[in-house]
Amino acid sequence: MKITGSDLYGYNLPLTNPLTLKGKTFDRREGLLLRLEGANGATGWGEAAPLPGFSRESLEDAIRELSELAASMSGREMDDDSIGADGTLARELDSMNLAPSVRFGFETAGWNLYAATHGVTLAGVISPRPRTIVPVNGLLTGSPAEVLKEARRMRSAGYEAVKLKVGGRSIQEGIDLVRAVRESLGESVSLRLDANRAWSFEEGVRFARGVWGLGIEYIEEPLTDPAGLGEFARTCNIPVALDESLVGMAPEALEKHHYASAVVLKPALLGGVSRTLRLAARALEFGMRPVISSAYETGVGT
Repeated sequence: MKITGSDLYGYNLPLTNPLTLKGKTFDRREGLLLRLEGANGATGWGEAAPLPGFSRESLEDAIRELSELAASMSGREMDDDSIGADGTLARELDSMNLAPSVRFGFETAGWNLYAATHGVTLAGVISPRPRTIVPVNGLLTGSPAEVLKEARRMRSAGYEAVKLKVGGRSIQEGIDLVRAVRESLGESVSLRLDANRAWSFEEGVRFARGVWGLGIEYIEEPLTDPAGLGEFARTCNIPVALDESLVGMAPEALEKHHYASAVVLKPALLGGVSRTLRLAARALEFGMRPVISSAYETGVGT
């Protein structure tokens, strides 16, 4: 089955709640939807939505690059060899030095087109035994009062894990909030923390000692300088997860980060499903837990 055409659509959608990323607050999310068409009328959709403050490419960059890529791929065969972490499409995209969101959008659309042609879901293309239920963690942000109210709601709703953003607060405020959230959740709900590289080494150590004994599953990227993560994990004896550090990292390089207990994988920032699968496979080899996440995409990308 060949790709016979493509269309690119922009979107600008209001967020239910404002989103603060690296000190900037957004009330809307912008991005692109790519539609690929096959010779038999089947279609495949993908999404490219650079995340401000995290993606190296702008939305304008993505529009230009994705338009050129889709046009250049017209007539390309999407067969069995094209699909997979090491398929021909993945290797071809590897050679192009594409922006991560662009690669993610095109690859997802291509795999979706292949899935539609064969009458299966995208999950069925990725795995012969896809899960029928995918567990998700809740996300806690906002004022302490809002966080605690939402934590109680999530516990009542049956969430098995929640993630609390802690990087935008003072160290003591963060410690106090983690303690209060743990009390609200009880011991049965897993608690994950995300600092988004907010702290110096000394601040991170102070925070880690303040939440010691609260059953933290892991803390994502606590340090402004990620070079200190290994020493931080050893000093504090607290599980650490990699997130931003994974962008641009080759799967083989994970071996240098054996201190990490988990890797938080965002396909839109890593550059596609195939790269995410490679990183997940290598993480498992090193005893790290792969956790799939998103970058605030629409339902298409998610």
